Amino acid sequence: MSDYIGRFAPSPSGPLHFGSLVAAVGSYLRARHQGGRWLVRMEDLDPPREVAGAADTILRQLDDYGLHWDGEVLFQSQRHDRYEQVLAELQDQGLAYRCDCTRKRIKAIGGVYDGHCRARQLPAEGTALRLRNLPGVSQFDDALLGPIHTEPAFAQEDFILKRRDGLYAYQLAVVLDDHDQGVTEVVRGNDLLEATVRQLSLYQQLGWQAPTFLHLPLAVQPNGNKLSKQNHARAIEASNRSATLARCLAFLRHPLPTELTAAPVAEQLHWAVTQFDLSRLPQQRQLLAPEAV
Repeated sequence: MSDYIGRFAPSPSGPLHFGSLVAAVGSYLRARHQGGRWLVRMEDLDPPREVAGAADTILRQLDDYGLHWDGEVLFQSQRHDRYEQVLAELQDQGLAYRCDCTRKRIKAIGGVYDGHCRARQLPAEGTALRLRNLPGVSQFDDALLGPIHTEPAFAQEDFILKRRDGLYAYQLAVVLDDHDQGVTEVVRGNDLLEATVRQLSLYQQLGWQAPTFLHLPLAVQPNGNKLSKQNHARAIEASNRSATLARCLAFLRHPLPTELTAAPVAEQLHWAVTQFDLSRLPQQRQLLAPEAV
């Protein structure tokens, strides 16, 4: 087995839809083709957005589609002590500070936070915690898309690590989890492309080696909206898995031979792992989802 470690990290805000299946399959194929490990992590950090039973549904869907993971599933909700440890270290080093600025104020100054609270020494109560974003990473090389450049104002913004309501920010949790799990490459959808520069900034502040990143195209509806739980994308089928997986592989430009389009998903995945070719993955930011989804 190689040193490669990949992962799929859904949020339990509903069952998997076609777009999330694309991300799962893409990351699975990338890891298995290299003889690496493939982990599953449940990003259950935002209770108000979570749907009861969704985590179990997602794990069952992955299993039904032959996407079997290595090791135990990691739940972010069980990692609060670790997040607090790192936040305390950042504050001790002067790399994080308290902020009470409202969204209204930030919107009024153009939508990008201006570091207003950096020197104010605010108390913890009723405030958010921001990273003193000294690296301000604004570009990186994507394993599929090549050089990616983002707006410097966005990249250099002191972003939130812990919200004023006490919930941990995605940027914090994903970096700590990927680091602690030894993830070597993050394969995910294009909707998180710009967020990567913030995660790279945090990696630098913590002195950790960052993984490489590979961003897959988003599956969109004819009106241009991405398939998402917020847009009420329907769950992947439980009864016609071979056809759905075949459409997913075709979306990733790895169409199955005719004799495998109705084969069991295990056979389809075995073929896809052996035939996986990074250069065949589509480089568009968005692609129209198949009509059947």
